[in-house]
Amino acid sequence: MIGGHIGGMRVRQKMGVLGPPGTHSEAAALYLMAWQRLDCEIICYADIGECLHAAETGAVDAAFVPVENSLEGAIAVTLDTLARSDTLRVRREVIWPVHNYLMGRRADGEIRCVYSHAQPIAQCRNFLLRRCPRAEIIKTASTARAAELVGAAPADAGWTAICTRRAGELNGLVEIAGRIEDRGSNCTRFFEVVREGGARPPAEEPDTVLLVCQIDGARAGALYDVLGEFACRSVNLTRIESRPARTELGAYMFFFDLDAHSEPDAVRASIDAVADKSVWLKVLGAFPVHMAQNE
Repeated sequence: MIGGHIGGMRVRQKMGVLGPPGTHSEAAALYLMAWQRLDCEIICYADIGECLHAAETGAVDAAFVPVENSLEGAIAVTLDTLARSDTLRVRREVIWPVHNYLMGRRADGEIRCVYSHAQPIAQCRNFLLRRCPRAEIIKTASTARAAELVGAAPADAGWTAICTRRAGELNGLVEIAGRIEDRGSNCTRFFEVVREGGARPPAEEPDTVLLVCQIDGARAGALYDVLGEFACRSVNLTRIESRPARTELGAYMFFFDLDAHSEPDAVRASIDAVADKSVWLKVLGAFPVHMAQNE
């Protein structure tokens, strides 16, 4: 992300995130801005698809969106949107340690309902079974939206939200239990997504090359052949993910994360060879990966 100038005046950049204020997405974006000393206006969107569309159309300069959680897996809308877009590219990855809090209007009393986004609900499944097994679980568009709903409810309603501490505080909630995720290793990968050519590359050397391709699923051994192009050149794959191609039953796209520290000529040659064996292939970016601090 870089600042622009119009008529000698500096134009403040805009970064889209999943809103409303208080989401994990906003928290990770604020961390990125502080770490990189970015002067950005955060624009909140109701869902991830809308946020990415804003980046694609130029309504914002970048979208900062989740792509994978270490406990619950890939965020399908992010992958699918990147695959179909001709203009969006990944500029940077931030790995964000996720901490979830159970918050309500009061710290005592019966817990009758728990509101949250589907991902945190799944991430805290064991805690919920232990602490409030009879509570009704209600899914919301975001953790911050859950906090808004609970904040507007009567204090004796027994409603609670799984959310960030900031979202709870913004809505007048108090902490009932902290860091309730089932695994201490709970992390979410976020991508900073920009329009191709819309921002200069980061100063850091890339750690990952991300590509997506569709292979001929009707041909026996097609995926084996593709993987062999990386293996024979000693190009390390750090992640592989499949998604339906949405063209016909049994047609799939494959996302490959390549270790950018592999020998550069080998990486280029392997991508060219895989392209020759694919229906289509896109390189979605070569970018640095940063492990954030969230204590």
